[in-house]
Amino acid sequence: MSREQKAVERARKAFLTGRSKPLEHRIRQLKNLQRFLLEREKEIAEAIKKDLNKSEAGTQLYETLGLEGEIVLAVKKLAEWVAPRPVEKNLLTISDTVYIQPEPLGVVLIIGAWNYPWAVTIQPLIGAIAAGNAAVVKPSEVCVHTAKVMEDLLPAYIDKELYPVVTGGVSETQELLRQRFDHVFYTGNSMVGKLVMEAAAKHLTPITLELGGKSPCYIDKNCDIPIACRRVTWGKYSNCGQTCIAPDYILCEPSIQDRVLEEIKKSIKAFYTEDPKTCPDYGRIINQRHFKRIMAMTEDSTIAIGGDSDESTCYIAPTVLKDVHVNSKVMQEEIFGPLLPILTVSGVDEAINFINKGEKPLALYIFSPDDKVIKKVIAETSSGGVLANDCLVHYSVSALPFGGVGNSGMGSYHGKFSFDNLSHLRGCLIKQLKMEGVNDMRYPPHTAKKLFWARFFILKNPDLGWLGRMTLLAIIAVVAAVVLQRYLQ
Repeated sequence: MSREQKAVERARKAFLTGRSKPLEHRIRQLKNLQRFLLEREKEIAEAIKKDLNKSEAGTQLYETLGLEGEIVLAVKKLAEWVAPRPVEKNLLTISDTVYIQPEPLGVVLIIGAWNYPWAVTIQPLIGAIAAGNAAVVKPSEVCVHTAKVMEDLLPAYIDKELYPVVTGGVSETQELLRQRFDHVFYTGNSMVGKLVMEAAAKHLTPITLELGGKSPCYIDKNCDIPIACRRVTWGKYSNCGQTCIAPDYILCEPSIQDRVLEEIKKSIKAFYTEDPKTCPDYGRIINQRHFKRIMAMTEDSTIAIGGDSDESTCYIAPTVLKDVHVNSKVMQEEIFGPLLPILTVSGVDEAINFINKGEKPLALYIFSPDDKVIKKVIAETSSGGVLANDCLVHYSVSALPFGGVGNSGMGSYHGKFSFDNLSHLRGCLIKQLKMEGVNDMRYPPHTAKKLFWARFFILKNPDLGWLGRMTLLAIIAVVAAVVLQRYLQ
């Protein structure tokens, strides 16, 4: 039996004891997870510095702070989330107890990504714990140091049988995917996402795919261009462009292209100094394979800003490309690096047409002072999420579902959406062995009169208050008694 199979079996055995289900257990594990993030802040920051050259402040801002917020929210709201959810009744069920009961799915596999190795790995784990599941955590092997910290330290804080950490590369992940899970949560690229989906299909396992794509950014000529470009620069070059919802390319009219270039250049200097290579807040490409992939994208476009690189340290300067067309290399796949192409369009209509010709993106950005323009883009396009006049920050709003559509993914999470995504929302209806006369309409022999009453009870759905429901219940009881009496005669 492989190491991976043993971890899954232990997690399932632990889940079947029922100890992951009580509310008190879930809250205790979530608080222990929060304690881990606080007490091991130094180890987390040191590991991610080695992996991605993130600063300590950057690690807290982009990785752990959001996780703490998710835990605080889950602990506060969990009693409400796990409670039965009453639903609207029709005339046939007005005297019954009808509700939705969230229940754990079972054992969840969480396959994390390397670009934000804590945020995108632990956030699904928060949802899995809150929902009462067991979870096998597979951090990305690309972030070697972070994966090691997760493997060594996390089991000291949370139940190591219910929530084991399994490290390793492709072969270990493939072995995990051969096991039966009750849900698979994968964050990464669409190519691997298809393989995960194929593996899950063999067990009919539901999945969440958090993927990516080319997230467009339309800049209206009438907007405040300096502010727009400052926000786009931050959104693009944070984490050295290795963000699934980073603006992938800019669409703007030719008349403002030079101004956009000028303002982005100013913002790069303001954020990362004259020499970003020496700036502690500017990251590095994760490895040389991705370095070479990104640099190859610049070959048939004009470098307008930046372009400096150092393969030995995986450094690529914040770079803007112009003279880009739809067939340019940089437009063939998600960039996932610090290159920002600018394409010119005649206006919002051409921008919408351009966006709709591609796959549905994970995010879509619009910069405009005109609500009509913003609503037009929202109405005539489709994307996982949309954000007007800023970048990235919709990810931080727990009340919004975060996830893709089409090629950018399926399923969503954050806040209560994580809980619901990793729960089975079980429909429950409890009747009493009384008022059998009302049921006569459904029993054979079927007649036109019975069909008439069935249509009445099923299709009529009056909006009644408490008093109205009690009155109607009394009437139904009387009708049932009369029908039953006739039935028995």
